[in-house]
Amino acid sequence: MTAVWKLVRPLNLAIIAATMYALRLFLVVYEQRYYIELLRKDGEGLDFFLLVFSTVLIAAAGNAINDYFDIKADRINRPERVIVGRILPRRKAIMVHWVCNSIAFLIAIMLSVRNHTFWYVFIHLISINTLWIYSLYLKRKAIIGNFTIALLTALVPILCGVHFFVQHSLVWERGTSSSAFDYWLQLLVTDGIFIIFLAFFAFANNFAREIIKDIEDVPGDKELNADTLPIKYGQRVSKIWIGSFLVLPIFFFLSLFYFIEVRTTFGFVQHFTVFIPVVLSLLADFMSIILVWRAQTKEAFKLADRFVKLAMIFGILTPVYWLLWI
Repeated sequence: MTAVWKLVRPLNLAIIAATMYALRLFLVVYEQRYYIELLRKDGEGLDFFLLVFSTVLIAAAGNAINDYFDIKADRINRPERVIVGRILPRRKAIMVHWVCNSIAFLIAIMLSVRNHTFWYVFIHLISINTLWIYSLYLKRKAIIGNFTIALLTALVPILCGVHFFVQHSLVWERGTSSSAFDYWLQLLVTDGIFIIFLAFFAFANNFAREIIKDIEDVPGDKELNADTLPIKYGQRVSKIWIGSFLVLPIFFFLSLFYFIEVRTTFGFVQHFTVFIPVVLSLLADFMSIILVWRAQTKEAFKLADRFVKLAMIFGILTPVYWLLWI
């Protein structure tokens, strides 16, 4: 059981769950004028829990199948962390993959039937199959593999938005709201714009982090005849890609500042402290850029990777921190 626990990477799963619940907490508290009817809807809390649980299960299945296909490379790149084939038999690893995906998909079917929508089944089906294709083939391809996994990560906050759109649509159908579409437009374009920015932030940081990991994994990837960015174009070009994507959150921050300053009553000058976690996140990204550019050893790239993780943690905490200013 311990081997299975390590296989699915519980810390990564906890980050996914924390991200989704942080967004829900902020939305429910901040958007009370929209959610007062929603909060009265029977089963919404359970639906959200099941959505988070199924998302975590899909991520766990993705981790399992990734290790299943990467045994040869991991024996070279991370011999101390090899679980499949050493501690856990290959057939049990593939069983973990199928069991987690099956439960997640059954939950998606139940949520779709219960809420009269195809969204849950569609997103879960796309995610499950994309993770399989990524682990089997795309992971060893330059750019497209990094893009795929970053896009799936960015889907997590978007999935929260989809959930609330579906739930509010049901409330609207019962005649308790004037327009579900107007609600969603208001949430997405004004007060809830941070959902989009958080998704872009997750995408940019994960894209850069995946390239850092590719640089770390060059020895093992060569054994698999992989065609990753550092193998195909070299370390210098890879560093340029990493730096370019870690700079993107700065532009996101400027845009976020515009929406919060112009479209809300926060006021940047009066409440600069509202942006503390965002600034800390950007500083962590900036530190990562410096470390990556100077890195020459695997240990140095691992340190840069830790700073990217730190930036992502500050990003996750931002919606919760903002509750202090409501």
